[in-house]
Amino acid sequence: MNTWRYRRQALFLWMCRALTLLALIILGSLILHIAKEGVSTLSLDFLHRFPSRFPHKAGLKSALYGTLWIMCLTALIAVPFGIATAIYLEEYSTKNRFSRWIQINITNLAGIPSIVYGLLGLTVFVRYLNMGQSLWAGALTLSLLVLPIIVIASQEAIRAVPNPIREAGYALGAHPWQVILCQVVPAALPGIMTGVILALSRAIGESAPLIMIGALSYVAFVPEGPGDAFTVLPVQIFNWASRPQVSFHAIAASGIIVLLCVLFTMNLIAVLIRHKFQRYK
Repeated sequence: MNTWRYRRQALFLWMCRALTLLALIILGSLILHIAKEGVSTLSLDFLHRFPSRFPHKAGLKSALYGTLWIMCLTALIAVPFGIATAIYLEEYSTKNRFSRWIQINITNLAGIPSIVYGLLGLTVFVRYLNMGQSLWAGALTLSLLVLPIIVIASQEAIRAVPNPIREAGYALGAHPWQVILCQVVPAALPGIMTGVILALSRAIGESAPLIMIGALSYVAFVPEGPGDAFTVLPVQIFNWASRPQVSFHAIAASGIIVLLCVLFTMNLIAVLIRHKFQRYK
């Protein structure tokens, strides 16, 4: 009986390793293909030029600035609300039917397709609140998208903090909010920051919600404020990739390389932050 169980476990591990290797091979092939197509048109001028109907004149300047604007506004809105919600659910709320209902709904919201958030943003922010095709509308829509992810990741990080840390603070006469802000949150900060960075990384790669709210594919200016129209890297890449000219496919590959560099940079920042706080915790 034990021999059969060990064989099943060995077979399961072998299948996991084989699937992981297959996924790595497919991912590596895609990255190599994109690099082969896009390196020839990737340059500093490509990052400093605005979009154009001529492939040799087209660039990512407006999309790059729009992505930075969207990420800053999304983080400004979603991160405080997400962390505060996680703190309330884990440290303050009583474990009753209502809190369980809220937890179930947050978990369900994390699995809703992004296009549904785009429809919600179009209805509420663009039309009802009359924000138009602005950065505010895009940032609020993406904030709704990543908010459940931040809440769940922050809850897991706070839940992982050992109870003796809380009890030591209470034993020294600290108030509950002092224990939370000075002991629990710093101890959970590596996990919270990792969840925040991963959530924002997902927001960077989303195009469907922004297309639904009317993000433009051709913006020949840099947004100067949250009320301006905008475009982002995924929308610009989608616009170039959907064109029949082969030259636009090459610059779409260059845009994918830039987007991957932004994502890798954010993930590297998450790793460094986690390492720093775990080192000095």
